[in-house]
Amino acid sequence: MNGAAPKVECEMHHPILPVADVRAAVEFYVQRLGFSEDFTQGDPPTFAGVSLDQVQVFPETGQSPPGGSSVYFVVGNADDLYAFQRANGVSILQEPQDRPWSLRDFTIRDPDGNHLTFAHRLPEREPPLPVERIDVPVRLEKRLAAVLADLAKRKRMTVSECLEETLLHTFEQLGEGVASPHSKSDLAYIQGLKQKHGIDYDTHASYRFVDQ
Repeated sequence: MNGAAPKVECEMHHPILPVADVRAAVEFYVQRLGFSEDFTQGDPPTFAGVSLDQVQVFPETGQSPPGGSSVYFVVGNADDLYAFQRANGVSILQEPQDRPWSLRDFTIRDPDGNHLTFAHRLPEREPPLPVERIDVPVRLEKRLAAVLADLAKRKRMTVSECLEETLLHTFEQLGEGVASPHSKSDLAYIQGLKQKHGIDYDTHASYRFVDQ
């Protein structure tokens, strides 16, 4: 022992996955798993980079260990990714499940035997917090109410729970703005819902709402 370990700041990590054919691995990760290609090195390539949002993975020519390597990703919405990968014929080892550690995940196997697990965070429901709920007379713009109902369904919440979550987050300042409970994936989904339900007004339009 040589004293206390130094405080280490880890900015990011990049898993390296051994694969038999780097070019084929990149094609699989991009076309079948939803990654984007960053670079390849060599001709034929022996090293490459693919990324899922801001997480980069490096396929490298090599021999996979028995059982393959394993990497765990936390994403915006694992169910969306699962639907995409399943439709592309990816080998599913484990279907999406809610875990006791507040994540919902599923696991796939790539052609080289590596196991990749994709998860998204679930609302923290423990420990229970007893509260008294009251009925509040709320009237919402019809299209906005439709978006809220669809969003709540996606998040597996009631409309009331979704409203409570949104209100509590927007009561907190984050940088120059306010906090949001919605992931990037949720926000993209909301944009789709706004188009679906014909919302053509901006964030500040509620000040101009008048009943008709």
